[in-house]
Amino acid sequence: MMQFSSALLEASVNEFSRLPGIGKKTALRLVLHLLKQDVGEVSQFSETIARMRREIKFCKRCANVADGDLCSICSNEFRIQKIICVVETIRDVIAIESTQQFNGTYHVLGGVISPLDGIGPDQLNLESLLHRVEKEETQELIFALNPTIQGDTTIYYIQKKLQGKDVKITTIARGIAFGGELEYADELTLGRSLQNRQPVEKYVNR
Repeated sequence: MMQFSSALLEASVNEFSRLPGIGKKTALRLVLHLLKQDVGEVSQFSETIARMRREIKFCKRCANVADGDLCSICSNEFRIQKIICVVETIRDVIAIESTQQFNGTYHVLGGVISPLDGIGPDQLNLESLLHRVEKEETQELIFALNPTIQGDTTIYYIQKKLQGKDVKITTIARGIAFGGELEYADELTLGRSLQNRQPVEKYVNR
């Protein structure tokens, strides 16, 4: 157990260690690094984080992070607005954008259907997606969900909801291993998966 000569130091370490993936030793290293910085730099750091939490918004159209009502992707007139890439989390949007292989828009579900975890369709941004497809006359819906049972269940559910709609439904090619996560896929693999997307029926059949 770590022993601290300063209650303020201990409190700071405890706060940093609450972050995911940050243990007490890493938290201590970060806090000691901040102690070496000028007070002004640390103040700017803390204010930037606090301002982010206070002012950041979620896009009313796709649920991506935004500085205004719409994110920079939805408001970009050079993006193909009638193509929607459906992802699980905001981290997946960032991962796909890093490939520079996709020029459509996104829809962040906020998770996947997982009955064992108590997550049903009502807990996800599904109704807003179905509304977008109908209202915006979407041409193609690309599923870029993690290749897991829960991901496939979610794809199947949405596909059934869209039966009879004039929209092409595809999923990214399974260049990503089943059970893997988009966040950890290398950019080349993820980019090729997007380029070589396949009809969803090829992977999700019930």
